[in-house]
Amino acid sequence: QVQLVESGGGLVQAGGSLRLSCAASGRTFNSYVMGWFRQAPGKEREFVAAIRWSGGNTRYADSVKGRFTISRDNAKNTVYLQMNSLKPEDTAVYYCAADLNALPGFVGSSTGRYDYWGQGTQVTVSS
Repeated sequence: QVQLVESGGGLVQAGGSLRLSCAASGRTFNSYVMGWFRQAPGKEREFVAAIRWSGGNTRYADSVKGRFTISRDNAKNTVYLQMNSLKPEDTAVYYCAADLNALPGFVGSSTGRYDYWGQGTQVTVSS
């Protein structure tokens, strides 16, 4: 079993920054891909960013490239999402997820690839 716990969400004005954290426990993660997704009211859950624990390969949605940065601290089993230049359209519940079966070098963006999910943390960006 894998447990994922997100934190760091909140209310911020447009142009501001937030850093989300995802603490992972339950198994070793060296071969996993960790992803961030988000879901706004009335919309489908969408990919934001992902990173491989080993090697650090990353992938970003076009909508966040240049503004968001995903990183990991292997010693703490924690993945971060640094969000800068936030926009009202970034408002959503943000979820951390783990892909346990990613092929070497591959970083997936499909929700169906991810096996474990956190409970989510709300991010609200006011205009």
